Amino acid sequence: MAAPMELYCWRGDHGLPSVDVDCLTVLAYAKFAGAPLKVHKITNPWRSPTGILPALKTREEGSFSQPSKIIIQLRKQKYNADYDLSAKEGADTLAFVSLLEEKLLPALIYTQWVDAKNYVDATRRWYAENIPFPLNFLLPNRMHGRQLERLRLVRGDPALEPGEQLEKELYQDALECMTLLSQRLGSHKFFFGDSPSSLDAYVFGHLAPILKIKLPNNKLQQHINSLESLRQFCNNILVLYFPSESRELPTRKVSPQAEGGDFDNEPHKRRNQILSVLFAVGAMLGYAVLSGIITIKHTHAQLEEPHIEEEEDEEEEE
Repeated sequence: MAAPMELYCWRGDHGLPSVDVDCLTVLAYAKFAGAPLKVHKITNPWRSPTGILPALKTREEGSFSQPSKIIIQLRKQKYNADYDLSAKEGADTLAFVSLLEEKLLPALIYTQWVDAKNYVDATRRWYAENIPFPLNFLLPNRMHGRQLERLRLVRGDPALEPGEQLEKELYQDALECMTLLSQRLGSHKFFFGDSPSSLDAYVFGHLAPILKIKLPNNKLQQHINSLESLRQFCNNILVLYFPSESRELPTRKVSPQAEGGDFDNEPHKRRNQILSVLFAVGAMLGYAVLSGIITIKHTHAQLEEPHIEEEEDEEEEE
């Protein structure tokens, strides 16, 4: 029997199977298509075969990232949730996915990663508490920068800067998009009848975080709560396809030991503890030098200047 494909994604919380939009989309599609995946829910993207999440690892074809590429690969393996769609329904799927990415995704990125209060009090806190030490000091801010670049790319403006006018435009587009989706769904269980398709996976992936993740400033959540059809749509998928996650659970903090896999196993545990401390000390010294807190003076004494070498910690795959 062939080895199962492996999917690496951000772990879940807030009653969701994953906290990430792209991971939710892929997880939902795999469930809809009946793909037999071995799922690794992790909090360190460096443990994925591509270095980012989600990632699909196959035996013959290698590894893939991005929801669209992962879904294409699943279809090649005969796991196609769109098999029964007509040509018109296929065209509608492409149109609505483009609408999601153009109108709803920018506001979702802004809400979670750019809005200062949401980012500091919720988004950065969650990742800092769940990513293993010492990466939790590095990755949240790096992810913040990447999400801002992603927002600029989606909006087609490399010089885009946060502000009241941008926020107003993004939220207006997002509210109109959600209203349109609600009207299109109507009283139906899924967008194209009684069986879910890739469009349902994309819509669920974008809407579920808005519905379930609690943020200090969340105009999007207020609006989706007023749209009964979309609320019911997300909750139905959670109950039917992710029953173990569908209950609203308290936020859980995963210790680095529970998440770290082989990284924390003997006989490497002691070595990795030392490397983690050295990494943190090196980072603090580098920050102190760059910010001017510590200065290095050159003297004529026959002493070599101190040389600080930073080493990246790597985790082994499971």
